[in-house]
Amino acid sequence: MTPLLFVLAAVCGGLGAGVRYLVDTMVARYAGARFPWGVMLINVTGSLALGVVVGALPESAFVIGAGFLGGYTTFSTAMVDTVALWRDGARRASALNAVGMLVLAILAAGGGLLIGRAL
Repeated sequence: MTPLLFVLAAVCGGLGAGVRYLVDTMVARYAGARFPWGVMLINVTGSLALGVVVGALPESAFVIGAGFLGGYTTFSTAMVDTVALWRDGARRASALNAVGMLVLAILAAGGGLLIGRAL
């Protein structure tokens, strides 16, 4: 990896994290904060986008995928939200968050790969 590629991926990662914050904040404002809909939307759309990138532009997968989409998506926040829901007694919501996000993200990534290969 060249130094320029490293810097480009790092900058894109920062941009992705900023977009994640904005999306999560906007979704929480409209959907409420009882369930982490923003993080679910972020992880599912990020999985879809990564599938498209890998399928259509494999040479750009590092900068866009590991960089921007790595900063945009957030597995750790999703798991903290899942544990917090469980701790707060919202067992059904906790399970829905964990299983739902996993299933939807896998389906989105697969769909993204199909879309990317078709492009």
